[in-house]
Amino acid sequence: MDTDVLVVGAGPTGLVLALWLARAGVAVRVIDKSAEPGTTSRAVVVQARTLEFYRQLGLAEEVVAAGLEFRSVNLWAGEKRRAHVDFGRLGEGKSPFPFALIYPQDEHERMLISKLAALGVKVERNTELEHCEDLGEHVVARVAGSRLEAAFLAGCDGAHSTVRLALGVDFAGGTYEHLFYVADVEASGPLMNRELHVSLDEADIMALFPLAAPGRARLIGSVRDSATSAEKDLGWDAVSQDLIQRLGLRVDRVHWFSTYRVHHRVAPQFRRGRVFLLGDAAHVHSPVGGQGMNTGIGDAVNLAWKLANVLHGRARANLLDSYEPERMAFARRLVATTDRVFQVATRSGPLAARVRVDIVPAVVAAAARTAVARRFLFRTISQTAIEYRQSGVSEGRAGALRAGDRLPWLRGAAGPDNFEPLTSRAWQVHVYGAASADFAAACARRGLPLHVFAWSTAAEHTGFVRDASYLVRPDGHLGFVDPEQRSDALERYLGAHGLGHA
Repeated sequence: MDTDVLVVGAGPTGLVLALWLARAGVAVRVIDKSAEPGTTSRAVVVQARTLEFYRQLGLAEEVVAAGLEFRSVNLWAGEKRRAHVDFGRLGEGKSPFPFALIYPQDEHERMLISKLAALGVKVERNTELEHCEDLGEHVVARVAGSRLEAAFLAGCDGAHSTVRLALGVDFAGGTYEHLFYVADVEASGPLMNRELHVSLDEADIMALFPLAAPGRARLIGSVRDSATSAEKDLGWDAVSQDLIQRLGLRVDRVHWFSTYRVHHRVAPQFRRGRVFLLGDAAHVHSPVGGQGMNTGIGDAVNLAWKLANVLHGRARANLLDSYEPERMAFARRLVATTDRVFQVATRSGPLAARVRVDIVPAVVAAAARTAVARRFLFRTISQTAIEYRQSGVSEGRAGALRAGDRLPWLRGAAGPDNFEPLTSRAWQVHVYGAASADFAAACARRGLPLHVFAWSTAAEHTGFVRDASYLVRPDGHLGFVDPEQRSDALERYLGAHGLGHA
């Protein structure tokens, strides 16, 4: 065997998968057909859930320091600001990272590549997957004319995935009518205030993402309809200057500019035997809410710990069966949701324009004033609401918390942070209250770290049940929940899924 896992594609999805695996002691190789990392990117937003995963890898502080926290979103229609959402307030007490982070994908990738290199894993550039075949006991790949064997193969190679094509997996969906642009600019004006601005005009839409460097911004918007006939040779003059000027934005320099089409597609399978599809190779959708890159990273984390457990003999191979249903269910919901929002934002016609300019801002402004709506907005956009309750490895509930839910974050005024133990990236048990001697002994027998947190009003308000036991997966989701702290029930769950030390 040449490697345990062959990762095809060195975007954020493939790099995070490789990094988690390498940190877990799994042999991994990463190949990419490009000659160098990307120097331009559309993805700029890192959500709270991704930062929580990065905290598990010891990367969160560095990433936050390199990016720009944005806590305010402004919605413009015409020349007027119609809504202001204090995004920072939405997530207070819900995550260690109650904000979204502006961190462009090209910088993001370079950081991940450096962390992999420190572990002795270098991205193999100018190296293209030519074919792959699952032989049952392993995967055989033809790479740059050579034969390579791997226990598993992960296709993280984007919307035009060679891996997906080799598997013969369909990629049904559609393409939105408008052509969009992304530009990295130096600019000045009242909108350059380190807040996110979204403009909904009758004919055009534009989003301004502030960057960490002063006076720099990433602009994303629709290309003028009159310019789309020359799609391959478009430049900054294809952008509606009327909209730019009405917003008081002065663009002094365009560092780079590119155009793209937006698609919405979900593969009917995310797995064939020992071959997996992740990120854009499995699902693509509109840029609404900055979800795309974060969803791919979520795929990577979900699969990485399962592969590591199986390869190290700490779980049966059928643990891998849970990857596809867990991530596909979320991808389908995401595509359906972002599709509806994107259609409202971009649809042509006078009625659609009126809805976009008058109704949408009013609805957003009203929602921003409602505490329940603000919490829902944060949980949805931050991806902290993702749950796997229907998964085959989710069992039990205690109060409102059910197996499959993300472990709620708890940090009292003077109490410990219950996310801190997650840095081990290992199965563990949490109890909020007191653990019985019998239950503690059962955890010790199975090699499960037991973390006991003092009961508090904060724990109750967070949703925990006093003295219940919560078996936490390596990705921070609940696997088994028992309100009665029964040792035999825990043993039964572990045995049923073949979980334990090799």
